[in-house]
Amino acid sequence: MKYIREAFDSNWIAPVGLNISEFENELEAYLQGVKGVALSSGTAAIHLALIQLGVKHGDSVICQSNTHNASANPITYLGANPIFIDSEPNTWNLDPELLEQAIKAEIIKGKKPKAIIVVHLYGMPALLSEILTIAQRYEIPVLEDAAEALGSQINGKMCGTFGNFGVLSFNGNKIITTSGGGALVCHSEQDKQKTVFLSTQARDHAPHYQHTEIGYNYRMSNVVAGIGRGQMEVLSDRILQRRAHFNYYKEYLADLPYLSFLDEPKTHYSNRWLTTILTPSFEMREQIRLALEAQNIESRPLWKPMHLQPVFANNIAYTNGVSEDLFNRGLCLPSGSNLNKSQLDSVVETIRGLRNEI
Repeated sequence: MKYIREAFDSNWIAPVGLNISEFENELEAYLQGVKGVALSSGTAAIHLALIQLGVKHGDSVICQSNTHNASANPITYLGANPIFIDSEPNTWNLDPELLEQAIKAEIIKGKKPKAIIVVHLYGMPALLSEILTIAQRYEIPVLEDAAEALGSQINGKMCGTFGNFGVLSFNGNKIITTSGGGALVCHSEQDKQKTVFLSTQARDHAPHYQHTEIGYNYRMSNVVAGIGRGQMEVLSDRILQRRAHFNYYKEYLADLPYLSFLDEPKTHYSNRWLTTILTPSFEMREQIRLALEAQNIESRPLWKPMHLQPVFANNIAYTNGVSEDLFNRGLCLPSGSNLNKSQLDSVVETIRGLRNEI
C-alpha cells in the first residue's frame, strides 16, 4: 500500500513512473546481472521476445507441449506455427532427445525452427544444460518461460536468465503477484530498450506521434508495479512457504506407496510453485480429485498437453507419451502460500481417508 499510495500521491498512475523503474531494478538485482522490463503479462513478454528473435509469418517455433496455452499462443499471434515437443520423466519438461530429433527432421524439410520455447513446469527447472547445448549446436535461440519458476535455480543460477530471453509472470496465481503483469528478462540494455519501445506503441523519438514499426500497449502501470515492489519484499518467504507445503504433503502421504512426488535433480532448486502428485491411473486421480471436491477442496489435473488441445490439433508434434500420461494420472494439490496447517491437514486426511478404498 505504501508504494501504491506513492503512485497516487505523485500523480503517476500511467505506464511510467518511479515504481516501474524500481520494480525492474529489484528484479534485476534478484536475478543477478540481467535486464528486466515490466509488462502487462507474461504472455506479452513471450510475444515481444518472439518479435525480437525475428519470428515471422510462416516460421516454425518449437514449444514444450506440457504447459499452459499462454506459452504457445503468442507464436500464432505472429502467424508462425508451433511445433510441440513432449516431456522427459525427470522434470516433466521438454525432452532434449526429442528436441534434437525434431530439429533434424524440420531441417530436412527445409524449415529450420526460428526459436525454442522451454518451460519450467510448476517451478521445476528443465534440463537446460542439455537443451542449451542442442540449441547452440543448431544455432537456434532459446526463450525460457519461467512464468511459474521465479526463484527456482540450476546450480545457483536463476531460472529465466539462461536463454536469449526469459519470461516471468505475476498473474494472480503466481508465487508473487501484481494482480496481472509479467516481465521480459534480457541480456543487454539494447534489448531492454527495444522491449520498452515495442511495449509502448513503438513511438519514434519525435515531438509528434510517429511510428515506423508496429507497437503494442504492453507496459506495466506504475500502480501495478507498486504492488510488485511490495511483493518482492516477501518473495523469499513465499518460496520457503511453498517448499514447506511440498515437504508437508510428502511427509504425511509417504506411506501411501501408490502416490509419488516430483523430486528435484541434484543440480535443481524448485520454488515448488505447485505441489503435484502422480497416481497409478486416471481412475484413481479422479477418485482423489472428487473426494477433495466433496470437502470443498479444489485440486486440478496437470496441464493438458498442447498437442492434445483441439485448437492445435493440426500442428506437428514429436511425442513419446509422457505428457499425456502425466495429464491422465497427475493432480495439483492446494499450494497457496497462505495455507495453514489445518487446511493442509484437511487435504492430507481426505487423501488418506481413501486408502482402504484404493
